This record gives sequence, structure tokens and C-alpha cells, in this order.
Amino acid sequence: MLNRRRLDDLSVEELEQELLRKKRAHRRQRLARLQSEGRLVEVAGLSAPDPEPLPPRLAYQNGQLLAEAEPAASRSPLRLGWVANKFLLFVEVGAVVGLVLVALLMWSTRSELNREIAAVQDEEAAGFALPTPEPTPIISVAVLPTGHRIVNGAAIPEEAGDIPSHLLPIINSYVPPPLPTPGPEQARRIQIAKIGIDKPIVQGDDWEQLKKGVGQHPGTAIPGQLGNLVLSAHNDIFGEIFRHLDRLVAGDEFIVSTERAAYTYVIREIRIVEPTAVEVLEATEHASATLISCYPYQVNTQRIVVLADLVTD
Repeated sequence: MLNRRRLDDLSVEELEQELLRKKRAHRRQRLARLQSEGRLVEVAGLSAPDPEPLPPRLAYQNGQLLAEAEPAASRSPLRLGWVANKFLLFVEVGAVVGLVLVALLMWSTRSELNREIAAVQDEEAAGFALPTPEPTPIISVAVLPTGHRIVNGAAIPEEAGDIPSHLLPIINSYVPPPLPTPGPEQARRIQIAKIGIDKPIVQGDDWEQLKKGVGQHPGTAIPGQLGNLVLSAHNDIFGEIFRHLDRLVAGDEFIVSTERAAYTYVIREIRIVEPTAVEVLEATEHASATLISCYPYQVNTQRIVVLADLVTD
């Protein structure tokens, strides 16, 4: 029997069974004592207390604590709650990553669009922008204007004098620059009272322009301003406007007018030069004017050049 065996030799199940037996015996003794003392009250309709205690729960019968046991219904191999939480976390992370990718894509698209718009704007601006004029040095011309020769009674635009051979290609390839847009500050009229000249001034001094009157060399100064105003006309054709320039002397005056004002120039010097003396076309640091025509009359192998300065008083 159990009471004859040593306590250390008992297993856990045997100790539990022995403890349960002792509790049952103690309960029966207590109920018997209460009944003998008249303290156990019997109520009609109610059964007497069961002297045998309820058997232990399944968890304790197997030698396990109640906290260690889990209801069979609550144990699920899939752990649905954990799976649901992980799925929601995955969805949230995916949404955040998607938003970041969309933001990066929008930023990249906007940057590319801005670059394309900037390129289109630059192209349009380049199309609307006026080209920067590159001034052509006056001395790039090979000969002075008004040159021509008379052949069989007809004037042709060729030099009458002997031109150095190395200048002939430049003369033959020379193309007059485009005429400037008319403006109120441009020279319109020249008056030289001493030799009876009162003629219009046109822009350009090529063959066709000099048929219309006195021509201003392109790129030279406007009347009354700093620089050299260069005016040319023929001496024996197209009205013989500058035929008598050789009658002028230093101190004589002439007037150049625009739509707004008239400017007086006083003659400083008169020269007879070769057709290649293009240095007289160069700009000056003060307001000046230069009159040019062929010379001598109907020979035209040279040029007569009248140099004048603006009267400022």
C-alpha cells in the first residue's frame, strides 16, 4: 500500500492521487462531525452535500498547471489573427512604397517636361531674336564710291583708272551692304550755296542709289553726331551733282538736314586722291563730314575729297 512506501518513491501522479484521497477522507469526516453536532441543515427539496469532491480538471489530472493548458478550440495552427496583422502590415508598407514611387515618377516627369519647355522656349527666343550686327570695317572696300567710265558715250560702273591687280578680285566680289531702315535722324538733304547744290540724300552709294541723288555710305555717322558722315555723288552723270566740288575752298560751309534738324559743316581741307585711298572713309572721334566724287571731270581716274567739321557754336 501507499502508506508503506516511502514518499520519495512516489511519482507525481501517485502523490496527486494520495492527496485527493486524503481530501475526500477529510471531507467525509467534517460532514460527519457537522451532522453529529446538528450543524448540518437539511432543506426540503435539496440533496445533501456530496461527500465526494468533484474530480480534478483534465489539465490537472495530466500533471499540468491550468495556465499551461489551452482550450482545444482556441488553438489554431494558422493563427488567423497574426496572419491578418501581417497582411495588413504588408499592405501598408506596399502603399507607402507605391506613393514614394509615384512621387519620384512625378518629379522625374516634371523635370523632363521643364527641360523640354526650356528647350522650346530657347528655340523660339532664338527665332525671334534679331541677329547681332557685325560692323564691317569701312576700309574693307577696295576703292572709293562713284567710280565709273564712259564707253561710247554711255556710263558703266567700272573704274576708269588703273587699279592694282591684287584689288580687282575684291572690287569684282564686292556686294553693297543692306540699306538701313529709314528714320527721322538720317540725312535727307544737302545744300551747298556756293556751287548751287540743293539735293536729296539717299541711303547707300552703289550704282543704283547714286542715280537718285547724293548717297550716304552705309555705316557712317548720322548728321550732327560723332563720327564721319560720308556723302558721294557723280560729277558727270546722273545730274552732275558734285561737278564743281573743286570750286570749294577751306572755310566754305554746307548744310545737311534731317527730318528734325539742320547741321552746318565748315570745310577744313580738300584733297585729290587715288580711288584706293579708302582711309578717308574711316570714322573720326569728332563730328565730321566727307564729300566724295570722281575727278577730273569726264576722266574719273581719281577722286576729289572734301573734309569738313561740324559747326558747334
